[in-house]
Amino acid sequence: MSLPPLEAASSRDADTLVSDLCEALLAPSNATEMANLLADLCTPAEVRTLAERWLVARLLDSTDLSYRDIHDATGVSTTTIVRVARFLKQENNLGYRRTLDALGAARA
Repeated sequence: MSLPPLEAASSRDADTLVSDLCEALLAPSNATEMANLLADLCTPAEVRTLAERWLVARLLDSTDLSYRDIHDATGVSTTTIVRVARFLKQENNLGYRRTLDALGAARA
């Protein structure tokens, strides 16, 4: 895969920026490579926030824990838990859902 030519003007287009980021996130071939990319791309706090959201999505999907129980167990704010739950259960993006299903199928 070759990278498309870069243009400075493309940095003003949010859709182009997100598309380019998505392509970059698909490039690592294993968890170690992805961890290295995330370490370069994000601050440690940003990586932790992403990891916490992913943990919350997994807990919401696989347990009957209440939001308060998840907060008490993880320290993640209830605001974040509510937001993850909304995207997991109500929004049309299906990012959490498809990823949870794909990983569940891969582990089965």
